[in-house]
Parts: sequence; structure tokens; C-alpha cells
Amino acid sequence: MSKGHPKGLYVLFGAEMFERLCYYGMRGLLVLYLTKALFQGDTEAIGIYGAYTALVYAAPVAGGKLADAVLGYRRAVIFGGIVMAIGEFMILGGTEQWLFAGMSAIIVGNGFFKANISTIVGRLYKDGDPMRDSGFTIFYMGINIGALLATVAIAPIGETYGYHWGFGLAGVGMLAGILIFVLGQGKLEGHGEPADPAALAKYGNFVYGGSLAAIPLLYALIAYGQKVTFLGQGLLFWLLMGLLAYVCFNLLREGFKGDHVQRDRIIVLMILMTFNVVFWACFEQAGTSLTLFADRNVDRMIGSYEMPASQTQFFNPAYIIIFGSLFSILWIKLSQRGKNPSIPMKFGLGIVQVGLGYLILLVGGKTAGDSGLVPLYFLGLMYMLHTTGELFLSPIGLSMVTKLAPRHMTGAAMGAWFLSFAFSMYVAAVLAKLTGSGEGGELVAALTPSESLATYVDLFGNMGFVTVGIGLGLMAVSRPLTKMMHGVE
Repeated sequence: MSKGHPKGLYVLFGAEMFERLCYYGMRGLLVLYLTKALFQGDTEAIGIYGAYTALVYAAPVAGGKLADAVLGYRRAVIFGGIVMAIGEFMILGGTEQWLFAGMSAIIVGNGFFKANISTIVGRLYKDGDPMRDSGFTIFYMGINIGALLATVAIAPIGETYGYHWGFGLAGVGMLAGILIFVLGQGKLEGHGEPADPAALAKYGNFVYGGSLAAIPLLYALIAYGQKVTFLGQGLLFWLLMGLLAYVCFNLLREGFKGDHVQRDRIIVLMILMTFNVVFWACFEQAGTSLTLFADRNVDRMIGSYEMPASQTQFFNPAYIIIFGSLFSILWIKLSQRGKNPSIPMKFGLGIVQVGLGYLILLVGGKTAGDSGLVPLYFLGLMYMLHTTGELFLSPIGLSMVTKLAPRHMTGAAMGAWFLSFAFSMYVAAVLAKLTGSGEGGELVAALTPSESLATYVDLFGNMGFVTVGIGLGLMAVSRPLTKMMHGVE
């Protein structure tokens, strides 16, 4: 790790690494478990996956707010991690009901863990510290080491030897992350304690109990939220819209309470949250359409070894580990020379790269021939572009929130940032369902490789062209957005 970073960063790096091992281990198996073990059709499985991942990223809206107001970030992280581990072990029940119950517990736990550990990272650095972006990039490498371990070990073990082994190992990983965090609390320099100890004493137990009571409600949303519709949209869509209205109202109210600098920064934050949805809606096909594409239309033979479909997700975290430290150094060097691209410009470049990745698959589809199988290296190239795009956008986004948000509501703003990911997951599921054919998507698996290839490549090509255009548009307006950030870099 880079010299000069706070020691607490190492603790948060380790805790987040194991939490992501837990999350990505479960994510890598989920669609395959639903389609192959629980015999769901593609469309239904993708819908369940989309509901789960959307709620996972919506939960930090509440978790960040409750940490700001009552628990403090440190207690929120510990509580969230324990609940996530319990959720993984619940899935071992082996039925759809236990799966939904475990997913619901993971959602609650993630709501407290995810946003608040990122907030503690930001608190370790003073305002204006040029090391902050580098620190978040290093932290982001911890995320992806965990994801790599999940995709090369946990997901393939589950797919090969039994899904219960994968889910169980994910739960053990989460316990390891909490242990690292608890043992390393002394290195956090007192950051993460509750702003109002009296509020903790008065409302702390209520927050814990109320959060656990939300698990049955989340169960109902996952199980029935897609089936209950209003004005042509599912219940989950309206829940996300309600959260969006609430978050935008609070952010704008806070922005207009302050001077024009605070107001402009909040507006930029909201604009970039919108572009964040575009990036991740395309990127997060990894757990759904890209995994099924790899299963059905990618030649995964490496010599005599056939890579499991779930293991193809290893490309992204592996590239992060390869390139992450280089990007961490790059941002510091460019900043020292006054040539560091602005945050909006980095976002635009990241979106362009994710679009180019899909155009690589469009080219790869032309080489498949009668077999309908795309060479594995095309998938590897696509993930490389997705990864470099991610490094332009995601760790920078985490750092950006801690810079643009008023200090007293950093947790709530981080929750709002993760709400943009929730919309991304919802949109990602809508896009992935476009590969479905027939009621429930059952017919997709029955298509020949050549027929399913045409379906996937058509979707990926359209996504690529549209996304490149959106990224170029953001780059074109990056200068006025940068001015509205009033010196934040």
C-alpha cells in the first residue's frame, strides 16, 4: 500500500475485502442457483436477481441516515456485518423460502455496512488532502481482491460441488471481515463514533430491532414485488421512486440552506448520480445476461480445463488488482502536474469505456461461426474495458461524495449515492430481460447456441452504441459541471 496513508485504511481494506468476498460469492452463484437448482426461467431469475441487487443498494439510504443520526458508523458496520453473515447461513436451508429470507437479511446488513465503511475511509483524511483519491482507490482494490477470491474460489466451488458450499463459505468470509474490523478499531483514530451519544442510548435498541423487523417486509418485496403492479410498473419500481423523491428533497433542501457553493455542489452530485446509473446498468450485466451468455455462448475451454460460467466474472476483479495501484499513482502524479482530469470528465471517459466493451462483444459475435461460441478472449477484452472504465468512475465517485456533501450528512449522502446503484440494478435487470424469449424466459435455454448468440449480441451492440454516445455527451459538458464544484477535485 502507498506510503503515508492512515493505518486505519489497512483495517477497512481487510474488512471490506472479506465483505465483498461474501457478497460476490453469493452474487456469482445466484442466477445459476435460481435457474439450475430451483428451476426458474431466465426472466423470473433475472427479476429476482434485479430486485435483490436493487434493494441491496437502496438499503444504505436508511443505513447511512441511521448511522448519521443514532448509531455512528463503527457500530453500524459491526451490526451490518453480523446480519449479513446470518443471511448467508440462512440460505443453506436449500429452499426458495430460505433463499429469500437469507437475501432479505443480507439486504438489511449491507444497508448498515456498505455506505458507512466508505464514510469512515473519507473521515480518515483531512479536507483537501490530495491522498484521499489514492486512498479510495486502494480501498477499492480491497473490494476487488475479495471479489476475485469469490469468483475464482467460492462461486466455482458452489457451482461444482454444491451451492451450499459456496453460500456457506461466503458467510464464513463475512465473519472474517467483522473480526478484522473489531480487532483493528484502535487504528481508526476515533472516527465512526456516534455524533450524539444520548441519541444512541435512547434509540439504539429501537434501530437494531426495527431493522431486523424489516426482514419479513423485504422477503415480501423479493417474492411478490414483481407480481404486484401499479400503472404498469412493479411495486419495487415505485418503492425506488419514493426513495428517490425523499433523497432528492433532502439533498436539495440541504443545498439551498447553505450558500451558492453548497447548492451547486449538491446539484452536481445529483447530476453525476444520474450518469452513475447509466454506467452501472450496463456494467452489472455481469451477474445476469453476461453470466448466462458465458454459460451458453462462450468457448470456455482452456486446454483441457473448462472454466465454469460463474468463474468468468474473475476478469473484472483481476484487472482491478492489476491496474488499481497504477491508477492510484496516476491520479497523484497528474494532480501534482495540474493535469488530473476533472471528476465529470473521468465519469464521461468511464462510461465511454463500458460502451466500447460491449462493442468488443459485437465484433466477437461475428467470429463465432456456426458453433455460436465466442472465443473467451473477447469476453476478457470486454471486461478489461469495463474495468478501466470502472477505475475512472467508481472509486472516484466514493471520494467525490465525501468531498461534495456537507460534512454533517456524509452518511446520508453516501446512502443517496448507493441509491443510484439501486436504480442501476433495476435498470440492469430490465435490460437483461430483453434477452428473454417466451413466458418466464424458459425458451432461451432451449435455443441453439447460434440463435441465443444473435439475441445476446443484438442487445450488447445496442447498449454499446448508446452508452458511448452518453459518455461523449457528459465529456462535452464536463467543464461547466467542474466550475459548479467550486474547487473540489
